Amino acid sequence: MTGYGKASAEYQGKKITAEVKSLNSKALDLSTRLAPIYREKDMEIRGLISKTLERGKVEFNLWVEPTTDQVATPINDALIENYYRQIKNIMTKYNLPEPIDWWSTLMRMPDVLSKTDVQELSEEEWTVARNVVEQAVLQLVEFRKQEGAALQKKFQEKLDNIETLLANIAPYEKERTEKIRQRLVDNLKTIPEVEYDRNRLEQEMIYYIEKLDINEEKQRLTNHLRYFRETMENGHGQGKKLGFIAQEMGREINTTGSKSNQAEMQNIVVKMKDELEQIKEQVLNVM
Repeated sequence: MTGYGKASAEYQGKKITAEVKSLNSKALDLSTRLAPIYREKDMEIRGLISKTLERGKVEFNLWVEPTTDQVATPINDALIENYYRQIKNIMTKYNLPEPIDWWSTLMRMPDVLSKTDVQELSEEEWTVARNVVEQAVLQLVEFRKQEGAALQKKFQEKLDNIETLLANIAPYEKERTEKIRQRLVDNLKTIPEVEYDRNRLEQEMIYYIEKLDINEEKQRLTNHLRYFRETMENGHGQGKKLGFIAQEMGREINTTGSKSNQAEMQNIVVKMKDELEQIKEQVLNVM
């Protein structure tokens, strides 16, 4: 869910720029920073973003810059004239001398250099700004798609590795069964004075070995691997589902490890766990 998008456009001497960034998050966590003139559109901007971005910690900025090199603050001529008349009246009333430097005196008066015009957002400007917002969000979506394609390729690689490792277990299974059987027989031979029913021993050995059988775990893991691939092909919004499938894959791998009872098989299980852990880490990036 990581991504970045930025877009800008010029409108009547100013540059409108939108920037949007996203990080991993289970839900949509959206924060906005808007230029004062666009604050009235905050809810509409949030609606535009949430309609496209379903999850992620999203930071959105929209600001305005002048396109001219210098923008002079206008001098309030009417206010200067008003101050001048008031000062002259006070001088006459109290018989005070005139200021030595009228210009310096008047320019120090409050709000003489303040902008008194109230900026209002026109429909025409909002249309331009809205388009900038949409373009920035679309860029982020495109960024996510590129990341998603790379992620899917990574998943395929890890799934293939797990399948290969699972197939590598097969040669050790028969060998493991024979070793278990022989170990039990050898242990009994070390106690010659003990009498036992060979038929019953055979039955108990079969029962014990069946408990260590991993064919069901192998079959379920194979099904989970196939289901993971199918889910990836079903489009966006499958991140949580892929996470659940990865958890089920982990259960089957862990059970296989606990039943393996052989060093070579356990080594393979450790490698399978490593591949799966990398899948779990990256699944958080899926929508």
